[in-house]
Amino acid sequence: MSGARAGADPLVPGAGRDGTAGATSDSGPRSPVPELPAGEVLTALGTSRRGLPTARARVRLEQYGPNELPRAGRRAVWRQLGAQFTDLFAVVLIVASGITFLAYALEEPRDVGTLQLAVAILGVVMLNAGIGFAQEYSAERTAQALEAMVPHTCRVLRDGERLEVPARDLVPGDVVVLEAGDAVSADCRVVEAHELAVNNAPLTGESNAVGRTAEPVATGPPLEARNCVFMGTDVVAGSGRAVVFATGAATEFGRICRLAAAAPRQKTPLQLQVASMARRVAGAALAIGALLFAVRLPTGESTLTLFVFALGVMVALVPEGLPATLSVSLAIGVRRMARRHALIKQLLAVEALGSTTVVCTDKTGTLTQAEMTVTQVWAGDAPHPVSGVGYEPSGEVADAAPVRELLRVAGLCCNARLVPPTAPREHWRVLGDTTEGALLVAAAKAGLDLGVEEAAAPRVTEFPFDSDRKLMTTVHKTGAGYQACVKGAPGELLARCTDVEWDGRRGLLTGADRASVVTTSDALASRGLRVLAVARRALDGPRPAQEEAESALTLLGLVGMLDPPRPEVTDAVAACRRAGIRVVMVTGDHPLTGEAVARRVGIVRRPDPVVVTGARLDAMDDEVLDALLAESSELLLCRVSPEHKMRVVTAFQRRGEVVAVTGDGANDAPALKHADIGVAMGASGTDVAREAASMVLLDDSFASIAAAVRLGRAVYQNIRKFLVYLFSHNIGELVPILAATFAGFPLVPISAVQILAIDLGSDVLPALALGAEPPEPDVMDRPPRSRRERLFSAAVVGRILFLGGIQAACVTGVFFWHVASSGIPFDDFTEDTLAYQEAITMVQAGIVLSQFFNALAVRTDRQSILKVGLLSNPALLAAGGFGVALMAAISYLPPLQAVFNTAPLDAADWAVLAGLGTLPLLADEARKAWLRRRAARPEGAPR
Repeated sequence: MSGARAGADPLVPGAGRDGTAGATSDSGPRSPVPELPAGEVLTALGTSRRGLPTARARVRLEQYGPNELPRAGRRAVWRQLGAQFTDLFAVVLIVASGITFLAYALEEPRDVGTLQLAVAILGVVMLNAGIGFAQEYSAERTAQALEAMVPHTCRVLRDGERLEVPARDLVPGDVVVLEAGDAVSADCRVVEAHELAVNNAPLTGESNAVGRTAEPVATGPPLEARNCVFMGTDVVAGSGRAVVFATGAATEFGRICRLAAAAPRQKTPLQLQVASMARRVAGAALAIGALLFAVRLPTGESTLTLFVFALGVMVALVPEGLPATLSVSLAIGVRRMARRHALIKQLLAVEALGSTTVVCTDKTGTLTQAEMTVTQVWAGDAPHPVSGVGYEPSGEVADAAPVRELLRVAGLCCNARLVPPTAPREHWRVLGDTTEGALLVAAAKAGLDLGVEEAAAPRVTEFPFDSDRKLMTTVHKTGAGYQACVKGAPGELLARCTDVEWDGRRGLLTGADRASVVTTSDALASRGLRVLAVARRALDGPRPAQEEAESALTLLGLVGMLDPPRPEVTDAVAACRRAGIRVVMVTGDHPLTGEAVARRVGIVRRPDPVVVTGARLDAMDDEVLDALLAESSELLLCRVSPEHKMRVVTAFQRRGEVVAVTGDGANDAPALKHADIGVAMGASGTDVAREAASMVLLDDSFASIAAAVRLGRAVYQNIRKFLVYLFSHNIGELVPILAATFAGFPLVPISAVQILAIDLGSDVLPALALGAEPPEPDVMDRPPRSRRERLFSAAVVGRILFLGGIQAACVTGVFFWHVASSGIPFDDFTEDTLAYQEAITMVQAGIVLSQFFNALAVRTDRQSILKVGLLSNPALLAAGGFGVALMAAISYLPPLQAVFNTAPLDAADWAVLAGLGTLPLLADEARKAWLRRRAARPEGAPR
């Protein structure tokens, strides 16, 4: 077959580079795959039990392409950079720069100041675009470092030899060798099974082991085909071989990936508010510029000069540093969250998480440790608590002697094995079924060495677990003959028992004993524990019939196990409650298990939570579902599908909620993408989930979500702080221009080039430092912001007007005071008049100094700056110092004096400006003190 054309392979026609073998469809294996005997499936796929010839495998790799899940397309670097120039502020300034260049070209004689203004505006745009691009590019490259869940290598048969090949090189027709602990790398039809069982949780949400068979089965839903295994799932027991029939996008993973791709990405609240703010500010800037142009037109100045003047006013109003400052502030939040094990894939997701009102969280691995742990062993009326969590055999069984035989029998009836850590940062883990792993750990805690026990009682045969019997039996050779060890569901096993052995006695299983077992089993189950019964019996030979081995059993007791909650989750859930965030569990697990975990971590506290299953959701219309979500504060959604999860997210969003959804499996991907922010698991999550999510938890813990919420809220607070900082000085720049216009002064008190110098020297760096402010102590004691709350709330606008008005009054007063003290009439002033140069220098210096103190003022909303510390943000002090130093250079250095038309200031001038500059800080401290007193005043007290 070497070198054969793709069409010559004995596959159904129509296969191609999408990774789909002829025996597959978009919804899973076509009927021949599950229905045909194993030998015929191998023939249909052009392979054999020896696997593919290496040459044919190369041909098929070329034909079908690599076994990889499709990733969302990423923009080219030049597109990312170009996007920085599509921001509304950037567009406005680019147009202004172009018009200014045109004005310079049309002037007669040409004014070099007009050219300087055009170049300065364009330079600001380029600088801000560079900062924004660098931050976004860095964040995206960091996100790409996530590792895929699909294993890197797998074992296959090629030319009859067992090889380890990269998982991406698997092709339809490859025969894969499966063993307990393996991850399945493609969709395969089982052709040989030895007690083979898989965990389909990444696809179905169910963490139970499901047996696989090599026998033909009737056609049905793809995931219910018991002779197929699927990409991303795990082999938890047994061994076998399977032939690949679908790879990459054609797998069930690929189907869910396409479903996730169809879900539209939602815009975050900050995106919507910034877009709205940009439109309003740009519109206001254009309107005021046009108004001033019209007001000054009758004065007789040239139209071109007035036009450049109006552009200068517009530049004064446009916060051109805002986009870059916003990007950097969000990037700081990204880095802080990464230190708290939360990796942000999109910068704006930082703020979106901070405004979240509902968290729909999965259970396994997020609220719990994804490690089954035996917590209770019961024999007779004596419970035996088990300490310790996870798979590390540290802890003990209380009064272990009476239950040691129970745990020995349970341990012998297991196929899993414990794997100790081999490196300092590794942990104990289980190869095989996690339930069996928990039994092995419990046996070790009871002082049993199962290696010794297995050597003393070697296994001779096995009757594997199946969903009909709900039992597993192993037969062992002992010194006294043969013994059957049985474990399984209490109800099924109890029906097969005739005797008991506990509390130091052995005898008939009485009615009272049966009632006690049922009562105890129900009590353990109501606490959310998975309950297994353990029994044994003596046999006459090594090969008994299954019915013989599983009848007339002697009951030894019950074992209750739980996937324990993460210890940090309870505090995190409590923090979310204080913050006004509703936590809803959405899981594929059993309702009893879900409720028990929810109670342990604090999601459920009332005695009657509303538990809704997927079947009940199917019976609800949207109106009933909306009413349910509106009325139930404690809600558990269990046995749900990906479609159910997305429907619930959509219903919450209809109610105006900002929804975060957590998940780790591919089945969570559609909801992760559709949510306002999707939170995927980094350690245990799938490629599909991580690709769909906006944030990845590197430690898989719900506690990291609470930390991210806190940081997200701090980011929003910091954004508001630098908005107040930026726009307040815009008022200080605009008011002197308006005052001069209406007072009839022929020149502007501050030029557009000076304004740009202030924006670059005294705006961007301090604003960045404000973006690095740590969260305020009470940030998680406040309710979430309403989605309708605007970035420019009444409080924000009021503070901008308050601080900006003080700055404007000071610098306007300084300008007219200096002009008046010169004794020169208004009409005699020219741009070369020394008094005018000194006056505009004082205006610029006054704005710079007042901004230095203004930055200190806006660091807190209510707390005194003295309480947080004047020196506690050294980056802000350094940025302010840089602005003052730049201003001094503009005042004293002749080359810069020529550019900005400034003059040197004396010490008295600086002293006056410094004194006036402190007024915003002093006034804001008085305002904060008044707010603190009002908040501390008892309700109803006289004001």
